[in-house]
Amino acid sequence: MRIIADFHVHSKYSRATSKDMTTPHLAKWADKKGINIIASGDFQHPGYLGELKNKLKEAEPGLYRSKDGKTDARIILSTEISNIYKHDGKVRKIHTLVLMPTLKDALKFSKVLSEKGNTSSDGRPIFGFSARDLLKIAFDVTADAMVIPAHVWTPWFSIFGSKSGYNSIEECYGEDSKYIKAIETGLSSDPSANWRVSALDNITLISNSDAHSPRKIGREANVFDCNMTYYDIKKAIETKDKKKFLYTIEFFPEEGKYHYDGHRLCGVSYHPRESLAKNNRCPVCFKPLTLGVLHRVEELADRPWDFVPDSAIPQRHVIQLEEIISDARDTAPSSKKVQAEYEMILARGGTEFGILLDKSGDELKQICDPRIAEAVMRVRNEEVNVIPGYDGEFGKIFIYRDSEKSANRTKNMQMEMFDK
Repeated sequence: MRIIADFHVHSKYSRATSKDMTTPHLAKWADKKGINIIASGDFQHPGYLGELKNKLKEAEPGLYRSKDGKTDARIILSTEISNIYKHDGKVRKIHTLVLMPTLKDALKFSKVLSEKGNTSSDGRPIFGFSARDLLKIAFDVTADAMVIPAHVWTPWFSIFGSKSGYNSIEECYGEDSKYIKAIETGLSSDPSANWRVSALDNITLISNSDAHSPRKIGREANVFDCNMTYYDIKKAIETKDKKKFLYTIEFFPEEGKYHYDGHRLCGVSYHPRESLAKNNRCPVCFKPLTLGVLHRVEELADRPWDFVPDSAIPQRHVIQLEEIISDARDTAPSSKKVQAEYEMILARGGTEFGILLDKSGDELKQICDPRIAEAVMRVRNEEVNVIPGYDGEFGKIFIYRDSEKSANRTKNMQMEMFDK
């Protein structure tokens, strides 16, 4: 069976997150979107861990579901930990995704962390010990833990980040690098960028939403064909089995908020070629630019952009359905009009991923307006236009060009006048 899994979200206990980031809401939205396994997020937080113990029951080995039985989605225990420490004369800021198979393991992990810092201060707590020490703590709890460097290319808080990272996994983890089986590519990067770095050939590339609100879950995800257990999924990831790990679902990386170089406060955005021509300095304030993912990949890459390793897990780019409707209607995604149409399309067509990934053009026209059906097909064919994000500013993605939107507005106005 096809399993769609998103391993990285945050709970309501993390800063700048929706109050609805709880397992009942996460499971409800996972069902709507067609996500079979959704992360708990922040399981080490004492308050949230208590909620997980009270609200969840084990469904399959290592996977949980709501005790009330109102939702089908499985919950996998995951959290993101921030480590800020000094190593080899440089301050490192590394975010790591940690997954555990049981609530007992999650409790033990949380207890160990609480002895080293304040686990209740934030859903994503900060510790002063190293990322390598975090790995050791996780595997001391259980050999079945998964420890995955998070959003590995973002400038400020990642293993390869231009501001505080390393140049290789080995530089960070030393002899324990062998325990790092996977990395998370992050929203501003996709697998094709990582394929350029031969040192990552034996590492599995996973993709997750890192969502802070329920509507954003699944904007990136992983697709498997294996048994529905934590252990089978772990094996599919760690062995990089292409028969069981089918593909990743990807954000268009240009839309990520660290794709290009730039200075948000100065309104400056550059492709790495332009940054290099300006000595990586902002022409407005003359301070160093924040070097984005594209720039950092170029620094570490030893292959051309079109290189695809034999071991590569395929990728598919998507845009969330609400955003597709928004583009087709030339209306904000948060508008009542877009949300009502979103619910209507799901009522007719099933889950969001079923619509985005599976339905034919003719089937789409049976469940939604032809303009929206056309937009879905354009996204599948990667016929989109993007203004890249930079220095914390999300990029902007367009399916219909301004000229097409203008023509559609004129047509709608004419129809309204005729109706009157």
